[in-house]
Amino acid sequence: MSLFKGKTLLITGGTGSFGNAVLNRFLRTDIGEIRVFSRDEKKQDDMRHEFQAKMPEVAEKIKFYIGDVRDIQSVRNAMHGVDYIFHAAALKQVPSCEFFPIEAVKTNVIGTENVLTAAIEAGVKNIVCLSTDKAAYPVNAMGISKALEERVAVAKARTVSPEKTKICCTRYGNVMCSRGSVIPLWIEQIKNGQPITLTDGSMTRFIMSLDEAVDLVLFAFENGVSGDILVQKAPACTIQTQAEAVCELFGGDKNAIKVIGIRHGEKMYETLLTNEECAHAVDMGDFYRVPADNRGLNYDKYFNNGDVERNPLTQFDSNNTKLLTVEEVKAKLLTLSYIREELDKMGRKY
Repeated sequence: MSLFKGKTLLITGGTGSFGNAVLNRFLRTDIGEIRVFSRDEKKQDDMRHEFQAKMPEVAEKIKFYIGDVRDIQSVRNAMHGVDYIFHAAALKQVPSCEFFPIEAVKTNVIGTENVLTAAIEAGVKNIVCLSTDKAAYPVNAMGISKALEERVAVAKARTVSPEKTKICCTRYGNVMCSRGSVIPLWIEQIKNGQPITLTDGSMTRFIMSLDEAVDLVLFAFENGVSGDILVQKAPACTIQTQAEAVCELFGGDKNAIKVIGIRHGEKMYETLLTNEECAHAVDMGDFYRVPADNRGLNYDKYFNNGDVERNPLTQFDSNNTKLLTVEEVKAKLLTLSYIREELDKMGRKY
């Protein structure tokens, strides 16, 4: 962790699942300070007590800041002395964003603009903004607002020297067992003796662990060029496969799975890399890099300077990536401490 030695890292939305994963990964390293910025004092207090109990020798590295990314002054108040930022604050639930789209705009779009503006003013060296596969070919308010977040970040990267402030985005699929995700709901339904519910078993979704989400952000931090969008080559599975894997681990009845139908704003499959982005994407092994179009603000270049050759890559989506089997999904789930802890509580072997 030599890049972070003695440095100050700010995590917006830091009390969420991603922020907790970063703290678990970083606290015992040589990092100087981690600032958790969020608007919920209860979650901050819970996090403070949790890390004081389990990592008392390093918990003093965590500093908590109450604020809201919608309020640029509260963001500025947390920026002094910050070296790096992981921008994770967002409204992420499809239904809530669908019902209240302007709230998604205020947090995901204007909030991102505020964070980047305040960071550039403060001379922050490196910022990684977290996005989602729903930003590619978006069909719902959450995805549209996250697509705009990406555009704001890429546009902002053009306005500042990368030697002063580097700005990148990461785009990834469903993070298993993150707050508000479906697996904890299924486990609760099984515990209560209820059939687990799913929307449509043939839907496919990219899946990754929180640790893999952190790995992607670190890859972008170290290898991204300002204005890049970084994508991990994640596997996927059908929702039916994921539901059966959870049933087999937790003793649920696979034959009693209840299909409730597709909700408004949902797709049958998600896309991590659009066909248009593939035209100039760079294959980096386990990741794709989508560089920004940096032809400047002379609009004529966008009409006169096209690409002679196109990258042979095609759209990367949850239908054409590796689809995991039930056993492979179970193995992936068992890498998660949350799953192992829940199995222990139920006295189930694994």
